[in-house]
Amino acid sequence: MKLSAVYKSPKKVDTYLYVAKRDDFTQVPAALMQKFGTPLFVMLIPLNKREIIAGMDRNKLVLKLESEGFYLQLPPKVTNLLEGHLHGRQIDNIPDAK
Repeated sequence: MKLSAVYKSPKKVDTYLYVAKRDDFTQVPAALMQKFGTPLFVMLIPLNKREIIAGMDRNKLVLKLESEGFYLQLPPKVTNLLEGHLHGRQIDNIPDAK
């Protein structure tokens, strides 16, 4: 059974680093490690139990780990609801209230 070690960043909220071996960051670029901060161990996750891991297809995650030695999971993009609403008004040609 293949496992991946998962770490969270103490500097970046909802940012996780997946590596093939626990405490092995040799494949992670130094600049990324500096921005990520000292990794905080979260768990070992089996790569054959779920189809979707870290919001992506299991096979894609395994390929990333095998080819690059790590995978960086960033937080989901925050949607600005106000901008979306205003953009929708422009598309519908609804004049802004004054």
